Amino acid sequence: MKKTMKLASAILSATMLLTLAACGGGQSAESAAPGGKTYKIGICNYVDDASLNQIVENIQAQLSAISEEKGVKFEVSLDNCNADATVMGQIIQNFITDKVDLMVGVATPVAMAMQAATEDNKIPVIFSAVSDPVSAQLVESLEAPGSNLTGTSDYLDTNAVMDLIFAADPDADKIGFLYDPGQDSSATPIAHAKEYLDAKGVAYVERTGTTNDEVMLAADALIADGVDAVFTPTDNTIMTAELAIYEKFIDAKIPHYTGADSFALNGAFLGYGVDYANLGVETANMIAKVLLDGADPATLPVMTFDNGTATVNTETCEGLGLDFAEIEKVLSPLCIKFQSITTAESFDEVK
Repeated sequence: MKKTMKLASAILSATMLLTLAACGGGQSAESAAPGGKTYKIGICNYVDDASLNQIVENIQAQLSAISEEKGVKFEVSLDNCNADATVMGQIIQNFITDKVDLMVGVATPVAMAMQAATEDNKIPVIFSAVSDPVSAQLVESLEAPGSNLTGTSDYLDTNAVMDLIFAADPDADKIGFLYDPGQDSSATPIAHAKEYLDAKGVAYVERTGTTNDEVMLAADALIADGVDAVFTPTDNTIMTAELAIYEKFIDAKIPHYTGADSFALNGAFLGYGVDYANLGVETANMIAKVLLDGADPATLPVMTFDNGTATVNTETCEGLGLDFAEIEKVLSPLCIKFQSITTAESFDEVK
């Protein structure tokens, strides 16, 4: 469902006013408060999933804090295209028509669409949750992006996930890959996983899907293939379908290792990767650097994070017949942080 939101942060006050509205027009203008200025920001989220929603929520909260600290006002228009390219294009065009000062693209497909739409007008773009911005040709390099785009990356250390799989099950001899071949965020991690397993002499099988129904069939196929574990990178298509497939893997006693904690929230055995709440905060800080400090996206380095947090679903662990205390003992030395979670649709439900 398409959602449009405008966030107005009150100047010199701790009160944040959040109202639902259409993406209204008007250029950036001086705020009514003395010395304050209004900056218009357009945020497009790719799909409604727990990790990406965490990013957006923390962008908004941090912008509110910056507003209070700096005495400026951020007027934010937020939309979710729900993985629909046509809707995404219309949202971005609305931002351009509204003369936003900056766009935020959450996930690789949105960032790529914003890149194309700003090729001539050079509206600054801050992306978030882009796993491989160089391979996606969004930036020339992480250190020197080179154009009007920069942002935060949720780059996945695939070898670290593979290490976790074999630490938990040293005898695993067939690994399944479950991903959407159309997701740019999956291409590099899957290639790295193949290299890792080839070097180790372990067999692997690939199953893919682009819709929930296809993902469910792919999960069934992996079970029939007799894999010992399944690996999925930071793939938004599989993330969206996780609640529909996690019980299949539990019943088959196959642990699902994934590239984000939101997968574990939705029933996967383990999610490994960045802290998406912190990623949202740092995305907002980059927005402020561009709008308030005059930083040039072309020279503002892409921010990356340690991929050291493993999140294990304790309910799934039990369903797989695994002892959580033993899993923690074996896996925690391989992680910067080890934590547990239970199954829910959103992080708010487990707070």
